[in-house]
Amino acid sequence: MRSVTRQRRWPRRTLAIATSALAAGAFLVAAQAQPGEAAPPAVPAVADQVPQLVEAGVTGGPASVSAQAASARSVCATGAQWLRVRFTELALRGNDSVTLTGSRAGSFTLTARHWPGKAFHTRAFEGDCVRVTAALSDPASRFAIDSYQAGDRPLAEATTTVAAVGDVCGSSCNQTAPLIKNMNPQALILAGDNAYESGTASDYKNNYDPHYGQFKSISYPTPGNHEYKTSGASGYFDYFGARAGERGKGYYSFDVGDWHFVALNSNITHSTGSTQVTWLKNDLAASTKPCTAAFFHHPRFSRGTHGDDTSVNPFFQTLYDAKADLIVVGHDHNYQRFAPSRPDGKRDDVNGVRQLLIGTGGRGYYKFDKSSAAEQEAGSTNTFGLSKLTLTASDYRSDFVPVSGRTFTDTATGKCKKGVSSPAFSLGTSPSSVSVKPGGTASVSVNVGSTGGFTSATTLSVSGLPSGVTGTISPSSVTPPANGTATATLTLSASASASGSATATVTGSSGSVSRTANVAVSVGSGGGEAFADDFETDQGWQVDTAGTDTATSGKWERGVPEQTTSTYSKQVKQRGDPTSGVNCLVTGRAAGSEYGANDLDSGVSSMTSPAFTVPAGGKLTFSYTFAHGDNATADDYLRLRVLDGTTPTTVFEKLGSAAEVAGAWQSGTADLSSYAGRSVRLVVEAADASTPSLWESAVDDVRVTA
Repeated sequence: MRSVTRQRRWPRRTLAIATSALAAGAFLVAAQAQPGEAAPPAVPAVADQVPQLVEAGVTGGPASVSAQAASARSVCATGAQWLRVRFTELALRGNDSVTLTGSRAGSFTLTARHWPGKAFHTRAFEGDCVRVTAALSDPASRFAIDSYQAGDRPLAEATTTVAAVGDVCGSSCNQTAPLIKNMNPQALILAGDNAYESGTASDYKNNYDPHYGQFKSISYPTPGNHEYKTSGASGYFDYFGARAGERGKGYYSFDVGDWHFVALNSNITHSTGSTQVTWLKNDLAASTKPCTAAFFHHPRFSRGTHGDDTSVNPFFQTLYDAKADLIVVGHDHNYQRFAPSRPDGKRDDVNGVRQLLIGTGGRGYYKFDKSSAAEQEAGSTNTFGLSKLTLTASDYRSDFVPVSGRTFTDTATGKCKKGVSSPAFSLGTSPSSVSVKPGGTASVSVNVGSTGGFTSATTLSVSGLPSGVTGTISPSSVTPPANGTATATLTLSASASASGSATATVTGSSGSVSRTANVAVSVGSGGGEAFADDFETDQGWQVDTAGTDTATSGKWERGVPEQTTSTYSKQVKQRGDPTSGVNCLVTGRAAGSEYGANDLDSGVSSMTSPAFTVPAGGKLTFSYTFAHGDNATADDYLRLRVLDGTTPTTVFEKLGSAAEVAGAWQSGTADLSSYAGRSVRLVVEAADASTPSLWESAVDDVRVTA
C-alpha cells in the first residue's frame, strides 16, 4: 500500500530555518515573508530531480518552526506519522553538525560531507515533528530548510514504486511499455541499450520514443554499448538531455522516497581511482538516505552470452563497501536474479549486494551458456518483462512482471543494511524461564531496547501468569536512551496455594506501537529453563565488569558478525552466520579492511551475563566458534566461566595452537549442578595472550536448564 503524502514548501523567509554560527552560537530565523511570495526553485541538478509525490491526507496548518531554545528548532505537521525535511542549503565547516531527531523514532547527524551546495530531502523520521539541533562553531557554517514531506500512515507503509528494465527497443518494446503504464511508477530506471541498433537520433525517434517516450518525465537512463555505436553516444544525450547527466559523463544520482539511486556509465573509464569511481565514493558518502541502489549496463555477474564482467568490479566494490542494497544491469537479453554477494561472487547474506539483470525490455533472447562466480537464484531466457521495485525506508521487494501471454514471474525481498529500524523498540526478558516456590518470589529483567533512535516512554504490563501468581513491573514505564536499553524488574509473587505453569506475556506499549516477550513461569521446587539468550535483544551482558581486561581491539560485543576470510589460507576465520537470528556475542564483529583488522589483539576481553539462579541438575549448553592462524599458541583461548560471587571457575576452554584453524560452529556443554540454588553469572572470555596472533571467537544460543 502506498502511503499518501503531502509535500509542503514554505516561502523562503517565512518558515525556513536559516541559521549560521555567530560569535555566541545563536540562530537567526528569517523575517516574515509577504503574502503570496513564491517558494525558492529547486536546485537545477539531475541529482535532485525527485518525482513529485501525491500530496494529500495530512491535516493541520503549515509546518511550524518553534524557537524552543537557542540551539534547537522543530519542524512539525499535525497528525503526521513521519516527516522528511528539505534542505535548500547545507554548508557545514570543520566538525560542525546538524542533528535531526524524529519525535517518535529516528535520528541522523548531518556533517560537512553531506550534500554541500545541493537541495535535498532527508530520510524520513517517525512522528509528527523533527527536532533540528545544530552544533555550529565556524562562522561560515549555514543551513536552511524550506519544506517537508509528510505521511498520515505508518512509515512502514510508505512505499514508492520504481520500474526497472534494460535492452529495450528492440522490436518488442511495444509489449513492455504497457507494463510500465499499469505500474504507475514514480521512476523508471533504464539499464542501457535503450534504442537499437546504434542509439542514433533516428533510433530514439523511430524505435524508442513511440513506446517509451510517454515516460520521459520519470525516466532515469544510463547508456549501453549500443548507444556508443554513435560517436560519444550523441543520440542518447540529445534525446534525454539533462536527465542523462553531464554530457560525456552520463553518471549522476537522485533520490526516490527513502532510496538513493546512482546511475553509472560502464562504457567510459571506470577503473579504481578513476574520476567516475571517485565521484561514486563521494556521492555515496554524501547521501542521507537509508537505502541505496545503483544501475548501469554491463553486469558484474551473468550466466548469459556475455558472462561475468570483471571490469565493473570497481563499481561493485565501492557499492559493497558503502553497504548498498541493489544493483540493476542489462546487456544479456534475459532475466537473472543473483544472491546477495561480495564483489568476488561469494554469497554474503549480511553485507552482500543483490544484482538484478533485467535485459528483457524487448530485444531478442540470450541463452544461459556461461558459468558465473556468483549464485544465480532465478532466471528466464524466454520472457520479456520488467522488474517492479516496491521500496520502503527499511526494505525492498522486486517482482518480475512478464508481458501479456507469458507466465514466468519472480519475487525477491530484502532489508536495507542501513534502513530505518523496525520495530521502533525491542522487548526482551531475562531469564526466559523462571520457577517460583509457593509463598516465594522470583525476579525477571525486562529489557526495552531503542532502535532507529527511538526515545519514547514505554508502558510495561504482564498477563497470563499461573494460578495464584501475581506480577509487578517496576518501574511500570521506562524510556530507553537513543539506540540504548532501559531495564525494569518483573517481580513474581506466588501465594501458598499457587500451582501450575504458564507462558506469561510481557507487553510494552508506546503510542500505537506494541511489542511482546514471553517468559515461562512454573510453580514448584524449580526446573525448566533458568537462563536463555539468543542475543537478538540486549539482555544485559556487560564488557569488562571487573575492569581488568587488556585487549586493545576486537573486544567482545553483541552484534551482527561480518564474515572474514584469510587471504593466505582461504579459510573463513570469523563466521557471518549465527546459529539463530542475526546476532551473537563476537570478538570485533566488523570485517574491516582485511580479515585481521578487527580480530582480538594484545590481551584478554571478557563479557559477563546478568545473574540467574541455577536449577537442580543445572546444565549449560551453547554454540561457539573460534579460529586462529598458525602463529597462535596455547596461551590464546576461548573460555566460559561461572562467577559465583567473586569466585570465577572455568567450565569450558579451547586453546590455541600453531596451526591454521577455520571458524566452525560447534556445540558446547558444561555441568552446573554443583551451583544448584545459587545466583551466579556467566563470563565469556577470549585472549590473544602471548605474541600477537590472529584470534576470532563467537558464542550464541546460551541456555541453562534443569
